[in-house]
Amino acid sequence: MARNSDKSADKTADRIDDDKRLELLQGTLDMLILRTLQWGPQHGHGIGLAIRSQSEDLLKVETGSLYPALHRLEKRGWLKSEWGVSEANQRAKYYRLTATGKAQLSRERDRWSQLVHAIGRIMNPVPGKE
Repeated sequence: MARNSDKSADKTADRIDDDKRLELLQGTLDMLILRTLQWGPQHGHGIGLAIRSQSEDLLKVETGSLYPALHRLEKRGWLKSEWGVSEANQRAKYYRLTATGKAQLSRERDRWSQLVHAIGRIMNPVPGKE
């Protein structure tokens, strides 16, 4: 009987953790991937872990979103990939940022700043202009 209550507690903890996580705005995943790769080449799983870690577990990128995004960015010429061996001694595809990808990251940062500013103006209007 204790096992069932342990399972219920685990499910509740997972639900709470999921409730605290934030949904990514459409288009921000590309920017986060490019930013993560600015620190150096990384395999897909490592990119997902880095985003999760840097966001203090608030952002979790699902495999079904991450790998299509990596392929899309590679197709656009923003990333290059090559096969290597991971820390776990397994074959893994490593992605790195290209010069075009660095330029795109700069554009994405500018757009992000504009978006944050615009949302801030709506959420925190100047008194008297509401």
